[in-house]
Formats: sequence, C-alpha cells, structure tokens
Amino acid sequence: MAQFFIDRPIFAWVIALFIAVIGGVAVTQLPISQYPPVAPPSIVLSVTYPGASAQTLEDSVISVIEREMNGSPGLIYMEAVTQSDGTGSITLSYDPSTNPDLAQVDVQNRLARATPRLPQAVIQQGVRVDKANPNFLLFIIMSSSNPAFDPIALGDYASRNVLPEIQRVPGVGQGLLFGTERAMRIWLDPAKLVGFKLAPADVNAAIQAQNAQVSSGSIGDLPNVPGQQVAATVVVRGQLSSVEQFGNIVLRANADGSSVKLKDVARIELGADSYTGRSTRLNGKPSMGIGVQLAPSANALQTAKLVKAKLNELAPYFPAGVKANIPYDSSLFIDISISQVVETLIEAVVLVFIVMFVFLQNIRYTLIPTLVVPVALLGSFATLLALGFSINVLTMFGMVLVIGIVVDDAIVVVENVERVMSEEGLPPLKATRKAMGQISSAIIGVTVVLISVFVPLAFITGLTGQFYKQFARTIAISTVISA
Repeated sequence: MAQFFIDRPIFAWVIALFIAVIGGVAVTQLPISQYPPVAPPSIVLSVTYPGASAQTLEDSVISVIEREMNGSPGLIYMEAVTQSDGTGSITLSYDPSTNPDLAQVDVQNRLARATPRLPQAVIQQGVRVDKANPNFLLFIIMSSSNPAFDPIALGDYASRNVLPEIQRVPGVGQGLLFGTERAMRIWLDPAKLVGFKLAPADVNAAIQAQNAQVSSGSIGDLPNVPGQQVAATVVVRGQLSSVEQFGNIVLRANADGSSVKLKDVARIELGADSYTGRSTRLNGKPSMGIGVQLAPSANALQTAKLVKAKLNELAPYFPAGVKANIPYDSSLFIDISISQVVETLIEAVVLVFIVMFVFLQNIRYTLIPTLVVPVALLGSFATLLALGFSINVLTMFGMVLVIGIVVDDAIVVVENVERVMSEEGLPPLKATRKAMGQISSAIIGVTVVLISVFVPLAFITGLTGQFYKQFARTIAISTVISA
C-alpha cells in the first residue's frame, strides 16, 4: 500500500485534499452541543381533560394510556404527572441504545389503540407526542409597561403571534408557553339550573351545537336553471367571539315562544383559560415566558442565533410597551466551552510544531508531519457526521489529545528516510521506498496498539459509556486516518 502511494504522489495529494474538503463540509453540518447526550431517550405524552380533577384525569386517561404503553420495546420505566387544571403528562424513558425516532413511532401506534377508550373531550383536545429534551436552550420573557397588557393579554398575544413563529425556526424542537391564554369563562348557577330543570350536560351540548363553524351551502350552484346569472356562497355566523354572543345561546325553547338562554343561568366573562397554571415574573413584575427546547441533533449555537434573529424580526410589530428579553441562554455557555477547547487545539498544534522543529532542526522535516494534523482532524469531522455525533467538549478534547499521536508516524517516516539518504546516499524517491519497506509493519503495529487502547472505551455500557463513546471513537478515527 505504501509503495502504491509513493509511486503516485499526485494521487496521494488528491486523496488528502478530498479528505480535507469532505471534513470541512462536515464541520458546517455537525450539531454543536456542550456535552454528548447521556440522558436516556424519552417520549412525552401530553393530555388535556378540561374541567377534570387530577384524580379523574388519572383514572380515566392516564391509566388507560399507561396500560397500552407497557411492553414498548426498550422501555425502562414511565412516570405520570396530573394537575388540578386538567392537564397531565406521561414520560416514557427508554434504554440508551434505543432509537428515539422508532420509539416515538411505536408510542404513536400504541396511543392509536388506546384512543377509542379515552373520554370524548380528551380526544377532541388531542394527545401530543414529543421526543423529550429535559434541557431548555433559552427562555424568552415578554413583559409590558402598558397597563392594558396584563399577563393574560401577554400570554394570549404570545401564543397567537410569537410562539408559532418560534416553533417554525429550524432546530427548535418544542416551544412551551409559561403563561395563560384568553378563554370564555362560564360560571353556572346550580340554583338557576334546577329552577329551569336543566343540567350542566344540557349547557355543554347547547354550546357545542351553537358555537361551531359549519358549511352553510350556496345559492345558485350547479346545475343552473335557465336564466340564472348569480351564484353565491352562503356565510352564516359560526363560532362565537363575545360575551354577548355566548350569553344569547339558547338552552331551551319553550312552547309559548319564550326561551332559556345561557345568560339566564350563568355568569359569562372573558378571562384566562387557567388560573392554576405557571406564572412568570421579570424583575418582580408579572410577565409571561416561552421556553425553547432544542430538537434532537440540532446545532445549539445556530438555533439560538436563529431564534434571536426571529425575535428581532418580530419586535417592530409588538404592541406599544411590549418587550421581549432572553434572561437565560445556554448557548452562551456552549460557545464559551467550545471556544476554549478550540483555543487549546490551536495552541497544541503550535506547540507540537515548535517541539518538532527544536528536535528535528529542519523546517522541511517539521512541515511534513505538521501537514498530517489538519488532514487527520478534518477527516475525523467527516466520520463524526457519518456516525451521528456532535461537536462537543469531549470530541474536541479528544482531538487535542490526538495531535501528538497523529504526528508520531510521520516523524518516524521522515527520520528514517533522512537516515537512509545520509547513510546510503540514495535519492529521495528510492530512499523513501526503502525506508517505508523497513518500517511499514512497525507503523501498522503501533497504530493497532494505540487504537486498541481507546476502542474498548467506546463499548462501555450505561451512562458512562454514552459519555465517553464519542471521545474514544474520535481518537481512534484520527489515529487511523493519520496512519
């Protein structure tokens, strides 16, 4: 193999440049994070049962879904949380080796089998299935100096105009609203219901029937009658939007022409959808927040940059007095950590070059081993992308450590070629052939020994194995490429 590349130096250069170019492209595509993902893959199911207590939600919804989720491949354990506002969640934790995409598909299939046994109100609200990311990339806090925009108004504005835009940013996995939205609150008077011989179910049925957007047909549709010149679509009032419209909902029409309306048995007001949910304060003042979670394998630095750019794009359209701040941004810590490791990497390359020059006493002999470093490191980036790894502190630290290893073989080759040339007086090409024939097996043996030291780390199981897997494989890959 060595003789093949010695006789074809241009081909060898092409291979080296190809590896460097592919690695350079891979650097721009690799996700960036502070550490490798070590938490077991998790799937979260979010459910809403309006008006239900925590115990009712547990008995009629959570337990039904949990029974169906038992037996999911790779499932380690599950954890359920129910709240008094009718919301709940089930977190399914899987073995670290489980593919989260396949796990999500399996959960959705099992949920489809459980759906017919759920209450109709839960089915109408829908059950959300997400790949969980326990860490937040950043928090967006919206506050207002305008008294007209209280936390409820801020939450409603953010849920309609800000949150959807943030969720569409590439790299954002999920956006969580830490606030409340506007909702029509209907407070039934039990005494009046009894007086009119009505039940809450009658009120619920009337609201569903009269607060719906339906197709109302058209006038003059095909087939047209002779002489017809106009065709029009009929538009009728569908969903209600004001307190007065809800108050005029007819609960019962009497035989004498009178009717019982919703405002006769209830107090109606425009308020918040929940008064027991999360609350957020900024500098002691009421506000609302949006938590942004990173999508799996997304670039944390790039995603945070895009989210901030989107906020700057939306800011001119905010109502008067409304401002958005980012009090927590984990990408800053990631940027600092990666920047420090990159500085260490550059310092290591410079120090290796100086040490080689001091001992080799020849700039040409020093440059040849130094050229191996960028090729080996860039080639490692390409392999990291193929393996689904990320640029993080451990992979970069592995590249720092491997710099001294990747130049070893090149130094041995250069020194042996120089010895053959000086002792036997051979020209460079013949000296290189003879020198490589003498040390090729030794170089291969040294490479195998170095790889055998780090490869076992890549097969350690559990959380420790997940943490050091990328570190070990980075060193092994760089060593192979340099050889």
